[in-house]
Amino acid sequence: MKGPVMNRFVTLTRRDGAGVITIDHPPVNALSRAVAEEISGCLADVASDAAIRAVVLIGAGRTFVAGADIGELQRADLPELHNLLAACENLPKPLVVAIHGTALGGGLELAMAGHYRVALAGAQVGQPEVNLGIIPGAEGTQRLPRLAGIARALEMCVTGAPIGAEDALAAGIIDRIVTGDLLDGAVAAALEAASAGGPWPKASDRGEKLGTPDENLNLFAAARQQAGRVRRNQTAPLKAVAAIEAAAALPFAEGCLAERALFTECLASPQARAMMHAFFAEREAAKVPGIDKGALVHEIGSVALVGAGTMGGGIAMAFANAGIAVRITDSDSAALDRGMATIRRNYENSVRKGRFTPDVMQQRMSLIRPQAGYDGFSEADLIIEAVFEDLALKKTIFASLDAVAKPSCILASNTSTLNIDEIATSTSRPASVVGLHFFSPANVMRLLEIVRGKSTGADVIATALALAKKLKKVGVVVGNCPGFVGNRMLLPYMREAQFLVEEGATPWQVDRALYNWGMAMGVFAVDDMAGIDVAWRVHQAHRHARRPGQRTPLILDKLYHMGRLGQKAGRGWHSYDENLKPSADAEVEALIEQTARDSGIERRVIGDREIVERCIYALINEGARTLEQGFALRAGDIDTIYLTGYGFPNYRGGPMWYASEVGFAEVHRQISEFHQRHGELWEPAPLLTRLANEGANQWPA
Repeated sequence: MKGPVMNRFVTLTRRDGAGVITIDHPPVNALSRAVAEEISGCLADVASDAAIRAVVLIGAGRTFVAGADIGELQRADLPELHNLLAACENLPKPLVVAIHGTALGGGLELAMAGHYRVALAGAQVGQPEVNLGIIPGAEGTQRLPRLAGIARALEMCVTGAPIGAEDALAAGIIDRIVTGDLLDGAVAAALEAASAGGPWPKASDRGEKLGTPDENLNLFAAARQQAGRVRRNQTAPLKAVAAIEAAAALPFAEGCLAERALFTECLASPQARAMMHAFFAEREAAKVPGIDKGALVHEIGSVALVGAGTMGGGIAMAFANAGIAVRITDSDSAALDRGMATIRRNYENSVRKGRFTPDVMQQRMSLIRPQAGYDGFSEADLIIEAVFEDLALKKTIFASLDAVAKPSCILASNTSTLNIDEIATSTSRPASVVGLHFFSPANVMRLLEIVRGKSTGADVIATALALAKKLKKVGVVVGNCPGFVGNRMLLPYMREAQFLVEEGATPWQVDRALYNWGMAMGVFAVDDMAGIDVAWRVHQAHRHARRPGQRTPLILDKLYHMGRLGQKAGRGWHSYDENLKPSADAEVEALIEQTARDSGIERRVIGDREIVERCIYALINEGARTLEQGFALRAGDIDTIYLTGYGFPNYRGGPMWYASEVGFAEVHRQISEFHQRHGELWEPAPLLTRLANEGANQWPA
């Protein structure tokens, strides 16, 4: 090789006697088949070039390699990748892998095949494959325990959580942290290794950290228990444990064969299909027809908030966490003080748990400025109203904000159910009005429903999508209808849960059945956490939409008037101790039984399967209506909403994906049966009926 080798994604250049192989495959240098083949070609070139004494493998742009190309992962056998790893290890010259940004999944597997690894202090490494329902499939479960030991490998592969450079150095995954220029440091390390002479270390040859069967027995048992806690009902973490067991018990080559077999099993599973669908659906949600990359995006440098309650405080924290200054006001000075105290307490809890330092806390607190009135609101680029769900109150506030806000300011409501177009009529700038529906706790939950009114400008939607990304949230654009998408679908889900307890189940049984099926929380636990008063107000707001004689739940209203408002009152559908640990409540069960008797509802034994089907199929049926009516752009958007905002299990892919996996014909058959048994509320959605009759297997694009 006399000059640079320029491929499509990989280049080879010389530097001080070292060959520098640079991966340039934006945006994250994903390790595709083509990239692997080009790296292999460059390795062959350097192996035959006597002028090159050592080799550095580095990534261009913002990261090393953030993982394998997920679009290609559906092929279980990746011979070009395995060939590349062998070429790295067997290179007759020292190979130093230089890591900045992240080396995740296939990126870490590639790095571990090098002889040495150096990294910048801010780099992260990890094996996050369980997030896609699979395990490392390119020898990661075999090399990682040889470098880091069994315990660390289990932790990383079961949880999928990355670790920082300092921890990676301590574990033995990397060999050196570079200060200054990464390439300079990597070249120096490579030439130093060349001068010292070979042989150079291969991870596959190491065994000193693999432990003994007796030493590992408890580690593997603990890892399986951990998988049950942090990856409930998921199969991939358990397969990862089995693969690492193979690493401890078998020679490297045999362990790799065991890993490939387990990887193939995972890849063919419904859980992997669902989780890969979820991955792509989340990214697709950012693509909105009519909003292209050239759309005007306004800079949001300062924000003002109206309302310092639970939502307002959480929203303020979300902006402060992103480095954006926030003014916050409330009509009640005591409420403002309580809100700021809650914000401070939340940050103090994070400091106590070691998530960040007191200095970071003070910096974030300094960005949140409590005040009386609207002074300074004229400087804000975005004003968000976050008061309780009262349309008249919101319209009054928006009229006041319209008078003080600068012309370019965006006015947003955090309403969860109310009509954005109606709110916009109280302003002179309906094109600047948008719904920004945060989910509680707003500083934690990833979902942001972006509600597009009939007059909302394309620039406002583009700005909202960019803002969601800046806040590290998933922005999903939805149409303006009662409840939008998420809460519109939630109402029939909660309705069926309440009907089920009236007919013979208990709140505890319903929650247990849904939790065991995979939901993060049972429906009644969610109600208690949000507040029975909140649910009661929503139901009151939708009373006008009920048909005469239509069946309605009976218990919620009684709980509200009894003061059983949920966790904040220590009692709601369930009872709560001082640590908010729930337990079944005999008083509520007696209330339900008496109400059913008084209303002539015949009670019976109800099984968990019926509980799950009635609740989940109610979600699906309403989701089909929402999709057909255009309030959701795609079925995948609905799935993203439920996966990121409502605790739907990611290994089931979201309600719409789950329906396609069960089969539209079967879902339609069961809903039709519920329609006959339970009446008009179960009328099948026309779109679902059509897809079932056509024998379709996917929702329309």
